[in-house]
Amino acid sequence: MGRAKARRSRQRGARREQGSGGGIRRLFTWRKLLGTFSVLLLLLLGGLYAVYLLVPVPTANAEAELQSNVYKYSDGSVLARSGKVNRSIVGLDEIPDPVEKAFVAAENKTFYEDSGVDFKGTVRGVVNTLTGRGKQGGSTITQQYVKNYYLDQSQTVTRKLKELVISLKVDQRQSKDEILAGYLNTSYYGRNAYGIQAAAQAYYGVDADKLTVERGAYLAALLQAPSQYDWTSASPTGRRLVTERWNYVLDNMVEESWLDPAERARMTFPVPHRPKPAPGMEGQTGYLVEAANQELVEQGVKEEDLRAGGWTITLNIDKRRQRELVEAVDEQLESRLDREDDEVDSTVQAGATSVDPKTGHVVALYGGVDATEHWMSNATRRDYQPASTFKPLVLASALENGSRTQDGRRIGANTRYDGTSGRPVQGGDTPFAPENLDDRSYGEVTVQEAMNKSINSVFAQMIVDVGPGKVKKTALALGMKDTDGFVEQPAMTLGTMGASTWDMAGVYATLDNHGKKVTPAIVRSAEHEDRTVELPDPIGAQVVARQTADTVTSVLTGVVTNGSGHEANTPAYRAAGKTGTSENNKSAWFAGYTPELATVVALFGEDAEKGTQVTLTGTADSGRASGGGFPARIWADYTLDALGGGSDARFDLDVTEFYDPGPKPTATSSRSASPSSSPDDDPEEPSGTPSPGAPSATPSAPSPSAGRPTPSPTQSPSSPPPSTTDPGDGGQPGTEPGPDTGPDGGGPARQ
Repeated sequence: MGRAKARRSRQRGARREQGSGGGIRRLFTWRKLLGTFSVLLLLLLGGLYAVYLLVPVPTANAEAELQSNVYKYSDGSVLARSGKVNRSIVGLDEIPDPVEKAFVAAENKTFYEDSGVDFKGTVRGVVNTLTGRGKQGGSTITQQYVKNYYLDQSQTVTRKLKELVISLKVDQRQSKDEILAGYLNTSYYGRNAYGIQAAAQAYYGVDADKLTVERGAYLAALLQAPSQYDWTSASPTGRRLVTERWNYVLDNMVEESWLDPAERARMTFPVPHRPKPAPGMEGQTGYLVEAANQELVEQGVKEEDLRAGGWTITLNIDKRRQRELVEAVDEQLESRLDREDDEVDSTVQAGATSVDPKTGHVVALYGGVDATEHWMSNATRRDYQPASTFKPLVLASALENGSRTQDGRRIGANTRYDGTSGRPVQGGDTPFAPENLDDRSYGEVTVQEAMNKSINSVFAQMIVDVGPGKVKKTALALGMKDTDGFVEQPAMTLGTMGASTWDMAGVYATLDNHGKKVTPAIVRSAEHEDRTVELPDPIGAQVVARQTADTVTSVLTGVVTNGSGHEANTPAYRAAGKTGTSENNKSAWFAGYTPELATVVALFGEDAEKGTQVTLTGTADSGRASGGGFPARIWADYTLDALGGGSDARFDLDVTEFYDPGPKPTATSSRSASPSSSPDDDPEEPSGTPSPGAPSATPSAPSPSAGRPTPSPTQSPSSPPPSTTDPGDGGQPGTEPGPDTGPDGGGPARQ
């Protein structure tokens, strides 16, 4: 009985155990587990799909679109890159195909076949992020492009999930070529180089289209660790690793049949150049860049477009001539100044603009001591008076308009005027009686002599004879700007308006170009990935007759050979020019030209702290700083070097002269006055003799009784261009080239 109960008890226990295990098995059957997994998978996929729908492809991040503007000299060498980001975007058509393949071989061999995402690498990256093990984790070229272009560099799960979703969408919407181009242009290569173009320049000094396979493979290898793999600064370990990486890239190219094995075997490691500091805005660079930008704005390019970057802007600046101009200023002026301890010297500012009169190209420009120290460009500022450099424009207007004196004589280089200091002008509506320098009177003088010696009283009368309105019209046609102070009154003859060396270089280049308008242009070309700026021709229409311009040129040769511009005189080249010194010596100018080059140099006295104009008198302990001093010497030094040591080019002039048969005015004795009382402080005549070796001309005797001028002897080829009057004493009446001996072989002079 006992044994029977025990057996039944064991059977009931077994049934209970059997019943319990069966319940668990019934709960976790394979069918139920599979169903549960399917539901979870569907939920996950649904969640991912929702994320896919909800996460848009954003616009590019600000850093990805920023580019530098590249500014180049006329020879194509880089002058500067503007902007904090050194990036220039290029298309795949500007990158050799083997170089493109090198990057694919380095980063993502399946790039052309995959969907844009490496799921395993992404999961590994997420896990590494969650566990704090850093950035390890693979990603495709598409994912790297998305991270660089659309997202940021943060290491978060959210950013990685966004990267995955956006990469899928980008791969569907963009071609592989577009994605690869974006990747190459947004990646960071070290040396502050963003994008393959900047990297090619930074490491090898070439544009991307000149990269070899070896160099391209090195740049591709760099992306893994730009700082560590920069050969010039890498440790021995870094050099070993980058060499291994470089070999890995090339071997992958062979494996993918993108590189011939025999060619691969011949390749050697391409050691990059040592890094160079990125060109900045110091020195003259900032002035050149600002002038180029301003010119582009004037041509319709928006400032915000320039700031966005991506422009390649080639200037007309000649690198050699630019250097020569800076050296001329340094040698002739800066080396003589004591800016630290001398109150006057500390206020001196120099500016200059040099133009090719045949093309209008600005080939050199001097804006000041340093664009980072003195931000306003002295080459383009218009707040100082051009003084007597305006007088040739008065003569040009007289010739152009066929003007006559008050007693009916036609105005020309030989026309006589009364050079009495303080003489009241006749026939004007506004009383005007300017004094000459040191209140010196000259009596009867020709226009040629008056130009040589910059006699104020002569040109004060001339502008009234012509009409201030007509003179202003001529000046504007030649290239001056209608600035404040450009008032139609007799005082205008003394250059009382504002002007820049840029403006005056255009005016004198127009005279040099026989009256065809020259508008100075510093930009040769401006290109962006989506546009090219159409630039106007710097050479314009005929604004004054050729005979007008050439006659003024002929007169201005006398200023250089025997006048206030004698510091620019040399047998090395032919030159014409005019000095100018404003009231109270606040500015001093020399505007001159040869047949090949027109250059204007000016000094300005500026108290930068007070923002006021101050006198230049006492500059470098030299007394009055006239236009015939420092400006003319800078001009001569620069021009000689800019012309390669000299030039045989001659002015080809077609001049018109008119004989003056009128009675001689009565001279008035000079009166004493302080030099500062003169509105124009040009020296009345050169001190001493012209520089050694300077040729002189033999004067012809006047023949007033003949009623017509007598021919001048033919000039020898080695002599300087003759002026239409005798340059020996500033001009004699009745000297005009004969019908077969126009100046410099320019054809007959005309009555």
